[in-house]
Amino acid sequence: MTTRRRQLLIRGAILISLVVLILYFSRHAPQPFHLLTLLAEDEEELSLRQEKLMSFLISFGPYSAGVFVLLQALQVVISPIPGELTGVVGGYVYGKEFGFIFSTLGLTLGSWIAFELARILGRPFVERWVRREILEKFNFLTTNAGTLISFLLFLLPGFPKDYLCYVLGLTRMNLTTFLVVSAIGRLPGTYLLTVQGASLRSEHYLTALVFAVISAAILLVAYCYRHPLHRWIKGKSSGDEQKLGEP
Repeated sequence: MTTRRRQLLIRGAILISLVVLILYFSRHAPQPFHLLTLLAEDEEELSLRQEKLMSFLISFGPYSAGVFVLLQALQVVISPIPGELTGVVGGYVYGKEFGFIFSTLGLTLGSWIAFELARILGRPFVERWVRREILEKFNFLTTNAGTLISFLLFLLPGFPKDYLCYVLGLTRMNLTTFLVVSAIGRLPGTYLLTVQGASLRSEHYLTALVFAVISAAILLVAYCYRHPLHRWIKGKSSGDEQKLGEP
C-alpha cells in the first residue's frame, strides 16, 4: 500500500469516526424548539429558504444538532448553500450559545476536510473547486503562507474563506496551525450571524437589525477597500518571504 493511499485511509477513518460521534452526541444536545406556530404567525418576515432549512433540521428530531454541524461542514467543502444562511438559522433554531458552538464545530470540521483534500490530492484537484482567477490571485500564499496573513484573511469579512482552506492546503502550513488560525479567524463573523438568528428567535428584532447593520457595514467597508487590502497583504507576504531568505 502506498503512503498516499495509507494517508487517505487514515484520514477517511478519522472523518467517519467524527461523523458518527457527532450524530451520537447530538442526541444529548439541545433540541430545536417547535416552529409551526411561530412560522404560521411570522411567515411573511422569514425567507422561504430559512423556513425550509429550519424545517429540514427539525425533521431529524434528536439528531438535528448533528445534522446541522455536518451541514455547516458541507457548505465549506462544496458550498451547497450560503454560509450566512446556515449561521443565522443556527442561532435561530439552537439559541445564541449552542448555535455558536455548533456552527464553529461544523465550520472547523469542514475547513479541516477541505485543507486535507488539497494537501493529499494536490493542485489539480483544487483547480476543480476553486475558480482559476481566485487561485491565481492568491497564488502567493502557496509559497509563503504566514500565520498572521492567513489569520487576517479568515478574519476579513466577505473573503472567500472556504476557498482559502483549499489554497492553504497547498502550502507548507501544518495542520495544527491551520486549525487554530481558521477556527479563531472565523469566530467574529460566526458570532454576528448567530446573534442575529438568536435575536429573531427571542423576538428582539431591534437587536437583530443592529447586528445585521453592523455586519453589512463591515462587509461594505471590506468590499470598498478590497484592492488596497489585497495589495497590502500580498506585499506583507512578499516582505516576510524576503526576510526568511536572508542569511
